[in-house]
Amino acid sequence: MWRAALITPAAICLAGAVSGCTASEGPDVARFAPEYRGIETRLLDGDLVRFHVKMAGARDAGDVERYAECAAAQYALIRGFGFARHLRTNVAEEGGIWRGDAVYTISPALPEGLKKIDAEVVAADCAENGIPMV
Repeated sequence: MWRAALITPAAICLAGAVSGCTASEGPDVARFAPEYRGIETRLLDGDLVRFHVKMAGARDAGDVERYAECAAAQYALIRGFGFARHLRTNVAEEGGIWRGDAVYTISPALPEGLKKIDAEVVAADCAENGIPMV
């Protein structure tokens, strides 16, 4: 008994039957190329710190939040603290320029709360991924 097989364009390309075709027929994916444009740091009160970050080329608000987190981690280490706790981040984009306004507390011991970071671990990850810090 003979059965028909469905042959897709991708299968033809994979089999090498047609020259010049590509196996991927999905949308082009742009390469992530962030442009970090600066960090402003302001100590608000004791252990409360505000970070203003600016960047271009962000994929979404998460990239801006990550930039601020890297700044907070390095700042905590500079001040001799090992941890930070995220309080809030506001992100806005206008004309391709993303701005973040983040507030963290820094502390020598693991703080209470849901969004806490180990400054050494985060700073090492930021350095490994080429994200500038304070």
